Amino acid sequence: MFQSLIATTATWFTLPVRLALGLIFMAHGAQKAFGVWGGPGWSKFLSFPAPFGFMRPTWLWMGAALFAELIGGALVFFGLLTRVGAFFLAITMLVAMVGVHWSSGFFLSNKGIEYTVALLGMSLALLVSGGGRLSVDEKLQAPPRRRW
Repeated sequence: MFQSLIATTATWFTLPVRLALGLIFMAHGAQKAFGVWGGPGWSKFLSFPAPFGFMRPTWLWMGAALFAELIGGALVFFGLLTRVGAFFLAITMLVAMVGVHWSSGFFLSNKGIEYTVALLGMSLALLVSGGGRLSVDEKLQAPPRRRW
């Protein structure tokens, strides 16, 4: 099971995608958790309303989003359990897209879904391909058998 989670393709494509996506989500997670860069901070963010009415208690769901962004972003950035981190980020973006931004149309200038679509696409690409080159996942894979 663990080997299938860390399995990755030997490609360089994932490196810039991983670094950009991880950095974006770690920064957004840090805003929510620690209040840096003009963010709300832990207690204020947990008091925000959840995107859907069935999400009760709201603090639990908002905490899950905070965790997904901060920890999922770090996992993706370092390429450690990349598929797990990408899954966390993809779910977070689906909820944000449908629950928060959908009614505002497509374009980011109107707070639409444009940005969430881009981040979701990047997350899905990493979910499919894994961490790629220069990832911890690549280093953790079983070493290739040598032919003598």
